[in-house]
Amino acid sequence: MAGSFLKISVCLLACLVTNMVVAASYKTIPMNQKRLATYYIQANMQGTGAVEFMVDTGAGYTTINEHTLERLKQAGNAEYVGQLTGVMADGTQHELPVYRIKHLILGEDCVLKDVEAAIFPRNTRMLLGLSALEKAAPFVFSIDPPRLSLSNCGTVTS
Repeated sequence: MAGSFLKISVCLLACLVTNMVVAASYKTIPMNQKRLATYYIQANMQGTGAVEFMVDTGAGYTTINEHTLERLKQAGNAEYVGQLTGVMADGTQHELPVYRIKHLILGEDCVLKDVEAAIFPRNTRMLLGLSALEKAAPFVFSIDPPRLSLSNCGTVTS
């Protein structure tokens, strides 16, 4: 019986240590809730300064608008990749250009490189979709408190 208790104690301790190591490897970024079930995260892209993305785990691609794309291209932080047929929430289909964002910082210090983004017209809201989130996977989306925890972030370099 003492041997069983010791084995259980060792297993519990191992699980605790593993969870602490995993939790320490995540970068946690606060989210702002603007409306019911819409959460936004602060970001920065070389050439745009501070921007805001709505976190959308149902979107296959991150999206940026034409206004932001122009600033990214001027800074050398975006390159054309190709076209895709995007299916919008209302079911309509649109041909959208896709660009690779070379350097995207989520929050203060979660750096993602080479994120593909579909370009939406004019000055539309930007979405943080799976093309970015999969680069930082595994990730945890929490609503109480609202935060996004990402495990595979690069670091900010000067």
